[in-house]
Amino acid sequence: MSFPVPVISIGNITVGGTGKTPHTEYLIALLSKKYRVAVLSRGYKRKTRGFVLADEHSTGFQIGDEPLQMYRKFPKIRVAVDGNRRRGIRNLLNLSEDQKPEVILLDDAFQHRYVKPSLSILLTNNNRPFYDDCLLPAGRLREQPGNSKRADWIICTKCPETFTFGDYQIKTKRINLQPHQQLFFSTYRYKDLLPAFSETNSPNKMDLENEAVLLVTGLADPSGLIEYVKKQTSDLQIIVYSDHHDFTQKDIRMMTNFIKTIGDKNKRIITSEKDAVRLINNPFVPDDIKSYIYYLPIEIVILFNEELLTQKIEDHVANFKRNRILA
Repeated sequence: MSFPVPVISIGNITVGGTGKTPHTEYLIALLSKKYRVAVLSRGYKRKTRGFVLADEHSTGFQIGDEPLQMYRKFPKIRVAVDGNRRRGIRNLLNLSEDQKPEVILLDDAFQHRYVKPSLSILLTNNNRPFYDDCLLPAGRLREQPGNSKRADWIICTKCPETFTFGDYQIKTKRINLQPHQQLFFSTYRYKDLLPAFSETNSPNKMDLENEAVLLVTGLADPSGLIEYVKKQTSDLQIIVYSDHHDFTQKDIRMMTNFIKTIGDKNKRIITSEKDAVRLINNPFVPDDIKSYIYYLPIEIVILFNEELLTQKIEDHVANFKRNRILA
């Protein structure tokens, strides 16, 4: 099914760890300068059903941690969750004229065949590209690697800072693009630390040389975060949970014990932005450790040809709207 507004799908063919949320946020930041943007997700691990539109009272239990993260970061856009993407899009398009989206971003929708996106973007992790992987349970693929040909664009994510144009050429050959496809490469850039429980949310420079740090993370692929924090401090403890982990009383007790046992030394608990969303809504976090909890936001950097990607996104939306008017 097609719709009368641009519908851009961001997905993958693996079971996580490709960076869907930060890439979706990259598109939000780019498109919301000119258009009313909505994000539609299924809301993985939420405790509600059906269509839910995020508002200032929404929690991760109602809409899921990743949609809540996007809504907190971009409160002026519409964020909705619905396992039935067609119904979700229809409900978004039934909003009042001043709220109705001009562009809809579908988060994690590559396997959702009932909606025909106007642009389909497939993400693949540079450290474990789909062409070197195999199907579950032996590997991490949700479907055959040849199905990547459904995508209009492929973005190879989590490339290292040392990624060269020679690496670009090698990856381009291995991915074996179809004539209609465009290939891009991206990397993460970690930004300044932010306090998880502060309303001012003022950034804090990443200076951990003389601090004891507990890194707590529940990500599909935490390797980049761990490697980055390891470079910042020699006094580091790490706790790794599964993706979308719900922090228990026992987990929070471990964090509290870390703060108490370090004593007078400077100390800090660091986590990812997605994990911070779950901690903020967690009733077990005591007030006396909240000031020690920080998260590391990330931003996407497109390597080699960011201007081309930006122009193509803008052209896609503008041409779609122009063609609709002509039709």
